[in-house]
Amino acid sequence: MQKLFHTVMEGIAWLLIVASPLLISAFVAALIYLPEPSSVRLVIACIIIFLGLIIGIVWATKISKKRGAQKFLAHTMHTTESDKNA
Repeated sequence: MQKLFHTVMEGIAWLLIVASPLLISAFVAALIYLPEPSSVRLVIACIIIFLGLIIGIVWATKISKKRGAQKFLAHTMHTTESDKNA
């Protein structure tokens, strides 16, 4: 049961890492498409989002193999200011 929990949590952490470049690319794609919608801009926006997804998958997989997605997120979200006040 504990191994299943660890696997699920690692998967959620992996998805969070993938979400970062995906959301950034979606924002850039929206900036390109929304001011003047057209078929060409839609294709460009879709390509940008797809590249963000691919970059996110490669990055998350690389991090998971190197040190683990949970450890990476824990290190990234760690704040040193709370340590100073304690």
